[in-house]
Amino acid sequence: MFRENVKEIEDLIHNYFEGMFYGNVTKLESCFHENTFIYGDIKNIEYLKSTKDYFEGVKNRESPKELNETFKMKIMGVDIIGAIAMVKLHVPMLGYNYYDYLSLVKIDENWKIVNKIFTHVA
Repeated sequence: MFRENVKEIEDLIHNYFEGMFYGNVTKLESCFHENTFIYGDIKNIEYLKSTKDYFEGVKNRESPKELNETFKMKIMGVDIIGAIAMVKLHVPMLGYNYYDYLSLVKIDENWKIVNKIFTHVA
């Protein structure tokens, strides 16, 4: 069961990475619970958006792929207890050095992101 959950979470994160890197909003949307908010800071400026606003931003920006960036996103850690999980990611893209913490919940047999916090580290 544990290995199955790890594989399912890795698949979800793969879709998350691809959605951001290629600007594939449909793939990105599939990763999130509909009531998720995104909190963070970019160069010490607070960031708070609904997923609806976040997806709109992804749709209207040039993707890292379109900007000829190299894919360097990676999973740094996964912690699973029952039907909840925390995932730490390194997400360098668009000239930023992002670190994400994602809270996941298994809902109706599918893992979904229910919270995203992030920061940019110079």
